[in-house]
Amino acid sequence: MNFLRGIKRIWQLLPLSDHARWQITRLLLEPVLPLIQGSVVHTAYVREKEWHQKRIQPFHGDPFPLLPAQTKADIFFWSVIDWRFRIQRPQHLARGLAESGHRVFYISTAFINDRRAGFELEQMDREGRLFNVRLHVKGRPRIYAASPDPKDFRRLKESTSAFLEWTGSRDVVSIVQHPYWAGMAAALPDSRLVYDCLDHHGGFDNTGNDIEVLERQLLGKADAVVVTSQWLHDFAMPYNANVSIVRNAAEHDFFSTPPTTIFRDPAGRRVIGYYGAIASWMDVDLLETVARAFPDCLLLLVGADECGARQRLGELPNVIFTGEVGYASLPHYLHGMDVCLLPFRVMPLTIATNPVKIYEYLSAGKPVVAVDLPEMAQFGDLVETAASHDDFITRLCNSLLAPGDAAARRRFAAQHTWHHRVADFATVIERLPRPSASIVVLTHNNIDLTRACLESLERFTHYDGNWEVIVVDNASTDGSREFLQQWASGNGRRIVILNEANCGFAAGNNQGLAVASGEYLVMLNNDTEVTQGWLPTLMNHLRRSPELGIVGPVTDNIGNEARVSLHYRSADEMHRRARAYTLAHMGETFPIRTLAFFCVMLPQAVHERVGPLDESYGLGFFEDDDYCRRVEQAGWKIACAEDVFVRHHLSASFGKLGAGRRELLARNRRIYEAKWGAWIPHRHR
Repeated sequence: MNFLRGIKRIWQLLPLSDHARWQITRLLLEPVLPLIQGSVVHTAYVREKEWHQKRIQPFHGDPFPLLPAQTKADIFFWSVIDWRFRIQRPQHLARGLAESGHRVFYISTAFINDRRAGFELEQMDREGRLFNVRLHVKGRPRIYAASPDPKDFRRLKESTSAFLEWTGSRDVVSIVQHPYWAGMAAALPDSRLVYDCLDHHGGFDNTGNDIEVLERQLLGKADAVVVTSQWLHDFAMPYNANVSIVRNAAEHDFFSTPPTTIFRDPAGRRVIGYYGAIASWMDVDLLETVARAFPDCLLLLVGADECGARQRLGELPNVIFTGEVGYASLPHYLHGMDVCLLPFRVMPLTIATNPVKIYEYLSAGKPVVAVDLPEMAQFGDLVETAASHDDFITRLCNSLLAPGDAAARRRFAAQHTWHHRVADFATVIERLPRPSASIVVLTHNNIDLTRACLESLERFTHYDGNWEVIVVDNASTDGSREFLQQWASGNGRRIVILNEANCGFAAGNNQGLAVASGEYLVMLNNDTEVTQGWLPTLMNHLRRSPELGIVGPVTDNIGNEARVSLHYRSADEMHRRARAYTLAHMGETFPIRTLAFFCVMLPQAVHERVGPLDESYGLGFFEDDDYCRRVEQAGWKIACAEDVFVRHHLSASFGKLGAGRRELLARNRRIYEAKWGAWIPHRHR
């Protein structure tokens, strides 16, 4: 027992900040946390509704909880803090969006130190819509210091792939709250990307230079940017035209209701208080000035000391540091404060910030004295703002003497709750761009393949945007024309063009493209079957890489580098294997000289500039080579997407030409080489 007391005494004497003590304790306890918490790994979830009352309980069911059916977009929060570090904006938004019907997956900043791909789950609600997720990444890199190196990114992607295999997500909205995640979030298939810019990351002293580079890239590629302050809005606008301000807020009911026990100074002094991180942005000089100016009051500082303030102020008789406290304990201290402070230094980080604690202070009706930061203007005369230390002391003195209208402060806070902010954020999600698409399918007989192709489009094109299918039939004689007329009947986004003669591959596609209204155009053979997420994933490659002019998927049956080995014995097995392959390669493209036009996508703007396919190639062959040369000539690149798989039966129509096939090949090769020089044969990887 004496030995343990000695260890405790040494621990107390070590010159460590509260934050450093917390981090060391966490690292020491992490190996035994599953035992302490009732085996959190894949087998535990939270039963209580409110997080400030939560406890982990064993989950006595399957190793993985059964997810409810997806009815809205799945939300992936690529977080800036671990869920259990401090309850702030990320957790409030995540919980609110889960309560509105989304399945929400909060990707923690705390990785599991395991070289094997995988993840750990913690269910955070009763309904199974909210999960805290810890991915396996060997070495547990810190997200704030630097962007992921290639090895870390590969491990991160492998674990994310395993996670997506479990969720089965289609239509994903990634909410990125730190630039470290930018590459991973952008790689997700069938996804849209929102950058929730909480702070000026460059203002933190632990932010690496390449994080700022990543942030600029993220700002440019995001489908929408959400910021918390006007300063951040002005910072983001040069990079992205779709920027919205969704400020911070408070859990009003929680902070406005006095708790059972309220902090009281044992000496009976009035309390001047602050809670939150005591970090590099804190004006310790101002805190000392306050303590010395009001010796008959207690200066109560609630939170982890991360900047050594305790060493400087701890000897003052009217200053108390509590250290880090849980979210549930904050009302205990808040309701014991007579005046609340925001004693920040005026610096780039704080100029950009919209402090959460102001809304929480006001929820309790407390008078507030703050340094004069830009975001204080929205509070009007509800918050006293000071431009200097002397001014701060004067305003603090006035607030102690005349606390003002507590009811007005509560009324204001009641209009700025997390429920309001979640609704604002949901509006941003609802308005995310969904460009229109036109899919041109060329048919010539092979009715069974056509039927399978069109059925796959209906089943696996989970796309909320405006999309249409234009089928051009080249004089089929096997009942295809009658089938297509019935297929299109009464459906406004199904268009059929019936040709009286076989006008060939190029001319048939040109007919469809000429009536297409989509911002993105697809040429798709009728001997294909698409798979989950194919349309928005191809579209994302073009949208996020403006240098690309045309892109196509991989397949199991083609004569060039797009061919991959995928063995299956049934349609269901094909889709499972395709999903596994594309998730393993999510976000990946490779340059390819010529795309085979069994399936390609290009922006309408590229088609308008490059023009229609060359119809001099007749029935077909070499028009895809020709078009790719023209796209290159116009200055765009060509790519094959490893994360989209489309099944291809290969030459279902051309295979029936017999000897005429060789003659057509030879003829069209001469046409091609007259325009572009010697043809370079296609090859497999």
